Order: sequence, then structure tokens, then C-alpha cells
Amino acid sequence: MRALMIQGAGSNVGKSMLVAGMARAFVRRGLKVRPFKPQNMSNNAAVTADGGEIGRAQALQALACGVAPITDMNPVLLKPETETGAQVVVQGRRLTTVRARDYAALKPSLMPAVLESFHRLAGGADLILVEGAGSPAEVNLRAGDIANMGFAEAACVPVLLVGDIDRGGVIAQLVGTLAVLDPADARLIRGFAINKFRGDPRLFDEGHALIEDRTGWPGVGVVPWFDKAHLLPAEDALDLKGSQSGTGLHVVCPVLSRIANFDDLDPLSLEPGVRLTMLRPGMALPGDADLVVLPGTKSTRGDLAFLRAQGWDVDIAAHVRRGGRVLGLCGGYQMLGKRIIDRDGLEGPPGETEGLGLLDVVTEMVPDKRLTRVSAIHSASKTPLSGYEIHIGRTEGPDCTRPFATVEGRDEGACSPDGRIMGSYLHGLFSADAFRQAFVSGVGGVPGQVSYAAVIEETLDALADHLETHMDLDAVLAMAGQLAAIAPADLTHPD
Repeated sequence: MRALMIQGAGSNVGKSMLVAGMARAFVRRGLKVRPFKPQNMSNNAAVTADGGEIGRAQALQALACGVAPITDMNPVLLKPETETGAQVVVQGRRLTTVRARDYAALKPSLMPAVLESFHRLAGGADLILVEGAGSPAEVNLRAGDIANMGFAEAACVPVLLVGDIDRGGVIAQLVGTLAVLDPADARLIRGFAINKFRGDPRLFDEGHALIEDRTGWPGVGVVPWFDKAHLLPAEDALDLKGSQSGTGLHVVCPVLSRIANFDDLDPLSLEPGVRLTMLRPGMALPGDADLVVLPGTKSTRGDLAFLRAQGWDVDIAAHVRRGGRVLGLCGGYQMLGKRIIDRDGLEGPPGETEGLGLLDVVTEMVPDKRLTRVSAIHSASKTPLSGYEIHIGRTEGPDCTRPFATVEGRDEGACSPDGRIMGSYLHGLFSADAFRQAFVSGVGGVPGQVSYAAVIEETLDALADHLETHMDLDAVLAMAGQLAAIAPADLTHPD
């Protein structure tokens, strides 16, 4: 088994996309490839085949590998709940909630679980592509690190360092990283790549040679901007697409401060008869909106306060008075009810918050998180759909007698008496083509004939082709040494 870790000279350099593309390229060469990210920070999570949760990027990378996602692919997931605290998920299950300043003390105790997952994953693979987090240049975070060089050293995995030229200053990114790294960490880096180049990559030949000269690392490619990247699910809310132009059914989704699982809307954005607007803070709800989607959130009561601070509660009420429709998903569903009760402070300070009152339901937060993949039948259209649930909270009330869907004979979600206000705990539901088309038709739109799964597969293949063209993947594969043989001589291999 061989392994290679892709680290970035900064955040958002495209590590997740590169790992997905390389995974698909190496799978096409006949290798059994698995993705791995020791520590991820994201509220965009996926439910795994073994009943846990991991970052959305690792689920996409698993798809690129042609395998089902499992919790070992992302053993530590941090899900921010406030500006200073996050839920810590270890091997798919919630461990605790900590403040950012206290996480440094917790990190070292998580390394055994990280290494356990890594070696378990290695048992069924020819190659593991490991994704770092942030940048190894943040040497102030090196002590107890499990996300970058701390993991690479502990697992004896070589590193490919990636710089983002689109931001500018890529030479300083890479050369500066070498300048601040401890020499033992620097020796783990085997080469570098440049990502997100716009224009003719040959124009960077001189800069590429300069980096090689200053660092001693070989370059494995200058990768041009991948135009189809927007078709793949994003993990970071910073990558959320803006408003789409055109006509058709106008769907508006407010971007909440702790928005979660926002890729629920990606399939809708591909429908030719749908115009999707991701409504940024400070913007008013467009008066021509046909459907408002309240998305998932990691902090329902906190984001309900955020929604009200933007004045969106007033806008949504006016939208409903005009005859508009509203769909709440997970946390958005909870917001639509009359009250949200969190006696134990599971998502913030204990207390109770008045909801938007558009559905006659009440939600009470409970400690047990529901993590499950489901198959369901949409009540209104009788079409099948598949998705997943990932939430705390139990929602009950008169409007639940008009369920949004049925899951294995169980009523799920709620609808208002006139059917214009809908709530559901189901994520990923719009990935089901027949349901999506029926839903769009049911809310007044004109559905297309898009196969969402086919779009994702075609885009992953195009990404692999892109990397085959612009990276020396033979050299990349050669950097991925066998675990027993790649440790530098002055580093001790773990038992």
C-alpha cells in the first residue's frame, strides 16, 4: 500500500478537488484508491454506509474512487456551532463540543483514532490519497497537529504541496512555507504543484523554475482553472454559487451563518427551468421569488436569530401572503414551526425560541442524533426519492398529520393545510431525478430531463482528464511510497 498527502500552501487552494480528480484518474489505471482526511472542519456532512458522518468532500472523493463512503475516510470532523466553539465528531460519532481555545489540548488525544482509521483503510487499498487541512505553514499550530505535518510524520506519509496561483503570490506561498517549516517536516515534502492558473500555463515557466531552484522540490504540473468545478458539490460555504440569471421558477435560499448541507440545492441549480438565488446577508428577499428554501443549519436557534437580524422573517411572511411557497430542510424545517426548545443547550445556550409560525409544529432538541440513509415516497407526487437524515431534534404537531413524505411506512415532515409550506428532515432529496422533476412541476416550474448522477460522473471524468493533461501523474504516483519504506532516516517509524 502506498500513500501521498496533498497539503496546501494556504486554505482553499483546491486540495479537495485535486484529490477527487487524482483518485478518479488512478482508479481508471486499475488501482484501488481510497481518500482520507485526518481532520476536517465543515458543516456540510454526509452520512456514511456504516452509519456515521464525514465531510462532504470525502464523500465526493469516495464516489470518485467508486466506493461507498465510510467513517474511516474522515476520522475527525469539526462542525462549528458558534464563532468560538465546534462539535467534535470522531470516527463518525459526536464526542463533545469544545471551544476553539480548548481544542488544542484535545487534539493529541485524537491521534490514535486517526491512525487507527488510516491503517484500517489501508488494509483494502493500493493507494491512499490524504488531504491536509489549512496549511502546514501555520507553524503556531504544529504542536499536537493531526491535520498536516503532525499526521504525515506519525504515519510516515510523503507530501505534495499545492499553491493557488489565482490568489497571487504563489512563489511566496511555496518558498515561504519551506522557510518557516521545521527541517524534519520539510523533508517530508517530495514535490509541488500549482493550481487554478488562468491563461497559458507556459507563461509561468520562469516562476516554476524559480520555485524548483529555491526549494529543491520538483514540480509536477501547473493546473489550469477547471471550468466545470461548480458542477461538483462544494464543502465550504465560501464556495457557494451566487445568483443565476435567466427565467423560470425562481428559488431563493437565504445563506445562514451556520448553513449546513447546502449541496441539497445543487441538483435544482442544474434544472434548465429553475433560477436559483443564494441570498447573501444584507440582501432583501426578491419580490419575484416563487419558492423560498430554508436550508439546514448547525445552530437552529442561533441562525433563526441571524435570519431575523437580516429582516428575512418579514420578507418571508410577505412572500407567503403573496401566495409564495416555502420549503424548510432539517434546521430550516425546525424554524418554520411555532417553537424550538433546547433545554440542555445542545446547540448553544439552553432556552426556548419562538419560530416563524408557518407550520403548526414544535421542535424539542434531544441528545440522540439521527444518522441514517433513507428511501422515501413523496406524499404529494407519490414519487420515490432517496436521501439521508443527520439531525438532533424531534418535531411534532398537527401539521405532521400531512407528511411531506413516508419513510418505510413512517410519516416524515409536515405540510400546511394548503400545502404551500413544507418541512422535511430529508437531505439529498433533490438528487433523485424523478422526485426533483415532479417537485418542480408541483410548485409551478417546468422540469427538464437532467440526470444529476450522470452530471457528477461526467464531471469527475472530465476532472481526471484535466489532471492527466496538466499534471505528471506518473511522477505523483512515484512520490507515493510504500509506508514501510518512505520514512526519512532521521524519523522514527511508529510501532
